[in-house]
Amino acid sequence: MLTTLKTSYTDTRAADLAWALGRDPLPALAVLDLELSGAKLQLRLLGASHQVLLEEAERSCSETVACMPGSSTPLPLGVSKRVGEWEYEFAARVETLTQGSFAGRAQELLALVADHPHGLAGTFPGSPHAFTAMLAQRHEGQVRWRTWHAYPQEGQLVVTRTRIGARMPATL
Repeated sequence: MLTTLKTSYTDTRAADLAWALGRDPLPALAVLDLELSGAKLQLRLLGASHQVLLEEAERSCSETVACMPGSSTPLPLGVSKRVGEWEYEFAARVETLTQGSFAGRAQELLALVADHPHGLAGTFPGSPHAFTAMLAQRHEGQVRWRTWHAYPQEGQLVVTRTRIGARMPATL
């Protein structure tokens, strides 16, 4: 699903993004509710940021990547931790592109997400390459999602990847 976000695009920066687990739902500009083999997933666009809410078998998890005033947790390159009975893995990277490459990459990603049944993308009025996009799937018992946060004024694209699912039993 592709939507135009009803908010002005402000000059946020990729470096201002922070990461958090367990935050309450924040006001969203666009929402996509999904059912993935028993898992309820809500993809939420918060402007130049995102929030994912996951519920399955009376368990829940929320991930927020946003410009959060007062946050002491900057966007990490990677996180691996237990969340209740789940294993949670998060990875992030920043791609820096030339203006021409950025425009092409933006069009490619928006086309990928716009028509996908588990995709949500929001573009900002006034800047055709300013967007936030999310894509979710269920694979081998795990729920996975990828996100893209575009900052055309900097030529930067923040890419995140998350995987969450049941802990695997230890083997000796």
